[in-house]
Formats: sequence, C-alpha cells, structure tokens
Amino acid sequence: MSEISAVAAPPHPSIGHLSALHHYRIYVDIGVVVVVLALTNLIAHFTTPWANIVTVPVAAVLLVALVRSRGLGWAELGLGREHWKSGAGYALAAVALVGTVIAIGAALPWTRPMFMNDHYATISGALVASMIIIPLQTVIPEELAFRGVLHGAMNRAWGFRGVAAVGSLLFGMWHIATSMGLTSSNVGFTRLFGGGIGGLIAGVVLAVVATGAAGFVFTWLRGRSGSLIAPIALHWSLNGLGALAAATVWHLST
Repeated sequence: MSEISAVAAPPHPSIGHLSALHHYRIYVDIGVVVVVLALTNLIAHFTTPWANIVTVPVAAVLLVALVRSRGLGWAELGLGREHWKSGAGYALAAVALVGTVIAIGAALPWTRPMFMNDHYATISGALVASMIIIPLQTVIPEELAFRGVLHGAMNRAWGFRGVAAVGSLLFGMWHIATSMGLTSSNVGFTRLFGGGIGGLIAGVVLAVVATGAAGFVFTWLRGRSGSLIAPIALHWSLNGLGALAAATVWHLST
C-alpha cells in the first residue's frame, strides 16, 4: 500500500497583501485619533472659553462615529451591553474606595490643605461642577476618547500592554495644559512647591505623572470589566468627590 504525502500549498500572495493592508489601516486609525486629540486639546485650552466648553465633548462623539465607521464594535469601545453588569460592580467598588480615601485626606490636618482649591471655594459651585460640568465636559468625553476610542484602536495593534503603556502616557500629556495653574490655585501645592516658574514646572510634572498613573488604573478597570462604566465612575469620583471635598474644607476653614 503506497503512502501519499500531502504538501501544503503556499498561501496566496493576496492574503499577505490583505493582512498588511489591515495592519496599515489600524495604524492609520491610531494616528488619526491621536492627531484629533492633540488638536482638540490645543483648541480647548488655547482659544476661547466657549471652545473649552464644547470642543472635547464634540470631538469625543465624532471620534466614536469615526472608529465605528472603520469597523470597531461597541464591545471594543467598552459600550457593549454584555459588560454593563460587571462594569457597574467595579464602579461601585471604585467610588466607595475613592470616597473613603478622600474623606480621610480631607479630615487629616496635614493633607487637608491639598483640598483647598480656589476653583471650588463654595458648596453651590462645587455641586454644579461635580454633578454637571465635570461629568459632561470632562469625565465622560475623556473616557469615551481614551478608554473607548483610543483603547479600542490600540488594542487591535498592540494588545493590553501597548494600550496601558501608550494610552497612559498620552493621557498624562493630555493634562499638561490644565495643570499649568495647579500650584497657583491650590494652597497646599503652593506651600509645597512654591510659586514662579519652578512651581509651575513642578505642578505640570506632578500632574502628568499623577494623571498618567490614573490613566493606567482607568485602563486596567476598562480591561478588567470590559466596560466604560467602571473607569467613568472612578474618574468622576476622583474629580467630582474631590470638588465636593474641596468646597467642604473651604467652608469649614472660613
């Protein structure tokens, strides 16, 4: 009985070309998203006050529409309904943890000055900021853009490690413009770093490192839960509960 050996046919050249084209499109998508985010940041912080209000939310919605048209699914964007339950569970845990830490920090005399931010010197202003401005102008748009669009696009190219490294770095750099007045508007940071150019640089470096680290945690929550609900909740608790704590500290100190 003769044995017939089958020789596998070499892959058709068009398969390799299609694969290369697919990878090229992925990198183009990432590049477009990064460029749009950079331009959005510049327009929002270096043009008019109205631009600061609407630019980031509008850009986030447009980026979602763009990558959806390029083939990213709702689950890849962290918006799939199948992950709502796990996202909500992680969200509750994150808010409870941050709320506890903020309460302790605001109560301790040596950390309390860090909460004395001039932007939130009144209870009414902090309530409006934490419940309306921060969620709609900052938290939800940034999470849609970074943990939604950018995460989904980069995950196709580099996987979670690439998303965590590059995405966290970009998120830290995103906050350079907003951190330029950090030491001048915060009593605790002014005492710690001083004023002038040295204080400005220290504030920017601190903000980039801190927000980059926060971006890594947001990314981990996004990957762990599969949903944007968890990083949105953590992001809001850091900003929104922080604003309420700042107003409370100011109120008790005057």
